[in-house]
Amino acid sequence: MKLLYILLLLSLFSCYEKSRNCSDYKTGKFYSEVTIDGKLYKSKFTRTDTLQIETYDKKVDSAQLRWINDCEVIFKTIRPKNMAERKDVHLKILTTTDSSYTFEYSYVGETKKQKGVAYQIKN
Repeated sequence: MKLLYILLLLSLFSCYEKSRNCSDYKTGKFYSEVTIDGKLYKSKFTRTDTLQIETYDKKVDSAQLRWINDCEVIFKTIRPKNMAERKDVHLKILTTTDSSYTFEYSYVGETKKQKGVAYQIKN
């Protein structure tokens, strides 16, 4: 009988799947928070299907977007100012809620990933 309860509990946990309604976040206005080496970085951005304009630390940056699927996108900086900005960034949405998404990102081809959260700004 104990075995039956254990199997039932295991099946309940294995069926649990985190929500990923990525298409809800392909366009709109957002702000994001990323912690790197213990420091919190915040930015605001507006995203269309093909363009993202981001403001961070009073600087504006624009990137072209190429969606791989509803949950993954490649960012290419439009006017890179240095070698780091010439590298494309791969972003993957991991989970979504009704007003935010958790993501991971890295330079294309690199294994070190950072995580963050983006919140949708409702007008």
